[in-house]
Amino acid sequence: MKLAFVTPRYGTEVIGGAETAARMVAERLCLRPDWEVEVLTSCALDHLTWENTEQAGTSVLNGVTVHRFPTAGRRLLDYFELDARLRVSPTTATLAESRRWVALNGPMCPGLVDAVASTDADALACYPYLFATTVDAIAVSKVPTVLHPAAHDEPAIYLSAFRRSFRDIDGFVYHTRAERDLMEDVFGIGARPQIVLGLGVNDPAGTGRKGGDVLGIGARPYLCYLGRVDEHKGCGMLAGYFGQYKDRHPGDLALAFVGPVSDKAPDHPDIVVTGTVSEADKWDILAGAQVMVTPSAYESFSLVLLEAWTLGVPVMVNASCAATMEHCRRSGGGLWFDSYRSFEVAVDRLTADAGLRSALGRAGNRYTDRYYRWPSIIDRYSDFLEGVIDRGHRSPISYPRLELQAGGVEYVRKG
Repeated sequence: MKLAFVTPRYGTEVIGGAETAARMVAERLCLRPDWEVEVLTSCALDHLTWENTEQAGTSVLNGVTVHRFPTAGRRLLDYFELDARLRVSPTTATLAESRRWVALNGPMCPGLVDAVASTDADALACYPYLFATTVDAIAVSKVPTVLHPAAHDEPAIYLSAFRRSFRDIDGFVYHTRAERDLMEDVFGIGARPQIVLGLGVNDPAGTGRKGGDVLGIGARPYLCYLGRVDEHKGCGMLAGYFGQYKDRHPGDLALAFVGPVSDKAPDHPDIVVTGTVSEADKWDILAGAQVMVTPSAYESFSLVLLEAWTLGVPVMVNASCAATMEHCRRSGGGLWFDSYRSFEVAVDRLTADAGLRSALGRAGNRYTDRYYRWPSIIDRYSDFLEGVIDRGHRSPISYPRLELQAGGVEYVRKG
């Protein structure tokens, strides 16, 4: 059987939770002799601009055939104005306004959509819900179509355009129970085929170096943030909380932000910002951390928690994030905070008590090993896809394809 993934961007250079998750699943599914896997994606790697930086055409990456198509243009400034207005009250936005938001959010990729309309795949897998490539692919697909929403509770999910689009989905694949519950609460899609799949975690790829040596801080103890350094990910809040903590608790404790910097880098004498690092450096830094902190309130899974637990490193998470809270509560592998005061208490407890750190890390490791190993996840995913294919495709198409014009958005039924 053949599965075609649709993602707005794709590649080892992409540091984004949903797109990285899609690549990880595609690379492992294609190892099975009964599946052929391809990816339909754009020529862009930057989700802020959608600038075409990659060569259009077909290539093979880690065993997966990748078809790239140019975007119709860079992101327009109109998006930011409309986004600021609609996010205040997304449920009151008109269908036309919400469709325009999807089109402006992009990427608009006409060649990709045409390829979806004519695909010879047995099924289509769109990942994640938020982008125009997903909405357009759902609109024109003639084969059974599953959606990996990678959803969390954010203003965009309440836009009516997505409710209309999801009518044509044949199955849903979730990262966590919390994501499934959110989708059911917002869209009432409980009768559709669906599975809480999650993701597998890779084996550590460190070299055994001391993390402090990689960071250039020697033997100092440190907390670690791993991912895109971005205000949307809670990095500004984390830097602010840590700075306040250091004012109240002077000492050697440092904080490392490890990952590409999207916004202004935090500036504090006890904060190290590495930028993008190699896979080996990432694992060595993570292994040496006393605690891995994930401050984002907007995560649908958070693979970095599992990576920390693979190494026996405890975690701290934002209590506002349903997905990371679910992991912590089910595993017993970490603590959470909902204010500076609870952040301070959690840091104090974890940095002062090596026994507690070890116990939490072991609990997280057991949880990861039980639920998030690739062989069983790919087996379950394959069985789910086969069931969706056997049921056949839903019709008719209820959501027309988006066409962004100079004066607005046109909706054209094609295919």
